[in-house]
Amino acid sequence: MSQVRRVIDASLGTQLFVLQMVIVLLAVGGTAGVWAKHTRSQLDSLHQQRALAIAQAVAGLPQVRDAFDMKNPETVLQPLAMSVQDETDADYVVIANASQTRYAHPNAALIGKKLSTDGTTVLRSGRSWVGTETGTIGTTVRGKAPIFDEYGRVVGLVSVGVLQTTVNSQVAGALPPLFWTALAVLLVGLTGAALITARVRRQTFGLEPREIAGLLEQREGVLHGVKEGVLALDLAGRVTLVNDAARELLGDVGADLTQMPVSDRMRDVLGGADPGEDRVVLHRDRVLVLNRTPVSVRGQHRGWVVTLRDRTELVRLARELDDTSSATEALRAQAHEFANRMHTVVGLLELGEHEAAISFITRTTRSAYATGLRERVQDPTLAALLLAKSAEAAERGARLVLSDDSDVPRGALGDPQDAVLVVGNLVANAIDALDGVEGTIEVSVRAGAEGLHVRVGDSGPGIAPELVEEVFREGFTTKAAHSGPRGLGLALTRQACLRRGGWVRVRNADGAVFTALLPAPVGAVTP
Repeated sequence: MSQVRRVIDASLGTQLFVLQMVIVLLAVGGTAGVWAKHTRSQLDSLHQQRALAIAQAVAGLPQVRDAFDMKNPETVLQPLAMSVQDETDADYVVIANASQTRYAHPNAALIGKKLSTDGTTVLRSGRSWVGTETGTIGTTVRGKAPIFDEYGRVVGLVSVGVLQTTVNSQVAGALPPLFWTALAVLLVGLTGAALITARVRRQTFGLEPREIAGLLEQREGVLHGVKEGVLALDLAGRVTLVNDAARELLGDVGADLTQMPVSDRMRDVLGGADPGEDRVVLHRDRVLVLNRTPVSVRGQHRGWVVTLRDRTELVRLARELDDTSSATEALRAQAHEFANRMHTVVGLLELGEHEAAISFITRTTRSAYATGLRERVQDPTLAALLLAKSAEAAERGARLVLSDDSDVPRGALGDPQDAVLVVGNLVANAIDALDGVEGTIEVSVRAGAEGLHVRVGDSGPGIAPELVEEVFREGFTTKAAHSGPRGLGLALTRQACLRRGGWVRVRNADGAVFTALLPAPVGAVTP
């Protein structure tokens, strides 16, 4: 019992080795037993048929039949039986009459006595018989044949047998080849078991089942516990692993890349067609950052692991910070300009130029852009954005003009977040298109029954016709490389418009002209 417990508590390799050895031993032992039994059965049958053939040959001899008519048949039959026994290597040849009295026997003292085994079956039926019986010389496999006279009557029988010890010795003589064969099979099985055990150890890195189960539990805990999405792909692009965070970010994950409901750009990043680190991809209403890392095991490439990070909130905060910075810069520029004007007024008063001071103050208070902006764009958030973008454009050598058809009543936007995103990105794109060259940016924002109509045109070089649709794809940019993700502004603009059921387009007319429709949200004031 202690040995069994020791095997149960042994390592996986030891258990596999013992199990395989037990299987090999049972297979070899069972095969050897079946072979020995089959060989013994064949030898018994062979000797029975051989004994029967000898008995039938003796029973058919004319001198045997004639001897039964003599007064002392044993004088003829005993020498004949001994001669046949010597010639055929049979262990005995017995001849008896119909009364089962012996006329010939290896032991001459038993001649004239009854047979030790019953021969009634042969004498009555007149048919031969084979089997195993125990007689005066021991247990033998034997054959019995009837003796017929010239009238076809059974007058006696011949019994020929071979001792089982003779058969056993023949079986034993056949055992050495069987033994060496079984030993060779056992050695091959031992070698195979050792090789399989070593292979299993290599494939499991020498870990025991309990350790493997523990690692699996830890892996599942880590995968489903981390906040980042993890997606594993094999060499054929099939998904082999996906955690809860990845399912939440991607939604329905198919069996392979071709079945994933994702954009072409995300499929390019996942499949490696768009390599690189920190690839920024838009997916539904999320901004995701993807990193694709190859996985190798023992120097062999097995696939890739893709991590997905949700940066939607960070992008939103960065955009708000950028808007705040623009507003701050605008206020700083206005404060600087206001200080210069106050110094001018003070100087004129000190010089006694009162009429000039009054005239200067009157012209200053008539700020055409600010006054027109508040009259046409009554939504404070959008007005502040346009004012900040105007200051930013001025600092970069451009001039931002609000068109006469602009009209955004207070409350027409509802939540102005999407409107600020669309207008801000289109204006920022126009400022970048001028690239520091003097030019004009014309902005039109008009709230109607359908929603907010936005038109932003610049006097820049325009957009190549083949890139009209490409500019809205995430990751596309014609700007020089800068730190941080590029090519998101127009993609986010299109995403915001499409999410509300609107659209965004671009055409060339003395520069690029972007037009967009952002449908009004529920509860917004319709002009």
